[in-house]
Amino acid sequence: MKIPFVDLVGQLKTIEEEIYQEFEKIFAKGDFILGEAVTRFEKDFAQFCQTKFCIGVANGTEALHLATRALDIGEGEGDEVIVPANTFIATALGPYYAGAKIVVVDVDPDTFLMNPDLAMEATNEKTKAIIPVHLYGRMMNLDRLKDFCQSKNIHLIEDAAQSHGAKLDEKAAGSVGDIGCFSFYPGKNLGAYGDGGAICTSNQELATKLHEMRNWGSLKKYHHPSIGFNCRLDTLQAAILNVKLKRLDSYNENRRKVAKAYQEQLVGVGDLILPELPSHQSHVFHLYVVRSQKRDELLDYLNQNGVASGMHYPT
Repeated sequence: MKIPFVDLVGQLKTIEEEIYQEFEKIFAKGDFILGEAVTRFEKDFAQFCQTKFCIGVANGTEALHLATRALDIGEGEGDEVIVPANTFIATALGPYYAGAKIVVVDVDPDTFLMNPDLAMEATNEKTKAIIPVHLYGRMMNLDRLKDFCQSKNIHLIEDAAQSHGAKLDEKAAGSVGDIGCFSFYPGKNLGAYGDGGAICTSNQELATKLHEMRNWGSLKKYHHPSIGFNCRLDTLQAAILNVKLKRLDSYNENRRKVAKAYQEQLVGVGDLILPELPSHQSHVFHLYVVRSQKRDELLDYLNQNGVASGMHYPT
């Protein structure tokens, strides 16, 4: 038996009839750009994330980019944004595209999440935002960091690209900071069949600004009061996300069950350091990440023996 890293085809087979029905509705209307499916997804995903607004964008990197710009970060000379060292490069590239200087801090080796003490120590008068990442599906406790940011007038942007549906103390990932940013890359817990992303916020002014920015700076055709970008969520991708969103909680529960099985069966195997299994809903296990002194040899062995594995992250 060969175990794929992600089985998107297997998942599609369980929902393809409903997806094709949604496609037929879009083809009949011809509303391929910012169509009804996008509006519906934005409404439902905002509710799912416990925020008032959701703005669908082209991908997760653009979510981080526009979120940073919407907060006017990068306009001042030397504006700094703090990100964790252990994350995908998009976390840094988003604010970098907006013109910010990136400051990197280390993570807690037990949780893989940003060390809040190091983040707070790294701030200065030029710090405009901190971007913690709910990495591998585990939601970070942001209470201390949020209080600190509010006291220093620093924005808190959540990179929730790997944590769709995670909750901590009944708060959803993406709802705690000023803005929450999501990716719908196909392999995510909530994945499209192409690129896609979203920005969630409960701030009306920010939401209006972001709706403009993702559509050439325009809410009304040919009226462009601000500089914007062409990075809208595609209507067909929104239709796919609508179908999957209804099933996301069950998808995440299945991931937790698999992670628990791994945890029980891998105890004491070699020198493996297993990930923590925190409170029930706070981890949605986008990835199940182990550590080993023989990392490269283990990775080769698994892949050669039919268990598809990857390194997150090699540098």
